[in-house]
Amino acid sequence: MSEPSEPSELYIDPFSCDPMTYRLESTVWGVMIIGKLRTYCRLSRRERRLAMKSMLLVALVRLGLWLIPFRTIQRVCAYFGRPGGSGSAAGTREIVWAVRLASRYVPRSTCLVQALAAQILLGRHGHAGQVHIGVALDEKLGFRAHAWVESEGEVLIGGSEELDGYAPMLVLDGSTRQSAGSLRE
Repeated sequence: MSEPSEPSELYIDPFSCDPMTYRLESTVWGVMIIGKLRTYCRLSRRERRLAMKSMLLVALVRLGLWLIPFRTIQRVCAYFGRPGGSGSAAGTREIVWAVRLASRYVPRSTCLVQALAAQILLGRHGHAGQVHIGVALDEKLGFRAHAWVESEGEVLIGGSEELDGYAPMLVLDGSTRQSAGSLRE
């Protein structure tokens, strides 16, 4: 019997991370890709699944914001943000991690894209999450808008900026829409 030949291609199942064969050109891109794959493979199966769902969701929200009206996006996010029955529920920290991870790889993942994706994932995993959209007028920067997600009074996504400087315009709680006027009462 002859010895099996060396594997000639790279195949990795995204959920099991069992490499069938190894071969990747030794380029800068190849080294970077291998590093990302190694990091991905070190994640638990649950973390890998959440990362893949988040990546797909962030990309779909980004595409949706580009192609369809915002009111339609609101309804779609409310629909898909209902609690799901499959699998174990992820914690809020895991969801925030997954959305931030995905936003690094999806082009133009703005604060609004991240906030809507996080709200959907929070709802699917049984957590309350409200998307806040606010505006500010700054002498140096001009008109600015920002979106962030709050859950149980804690800012989960989009809290890196000074949020007190933003006047609330809209709060999306996943099922209904509230204007900023109803928040002040």
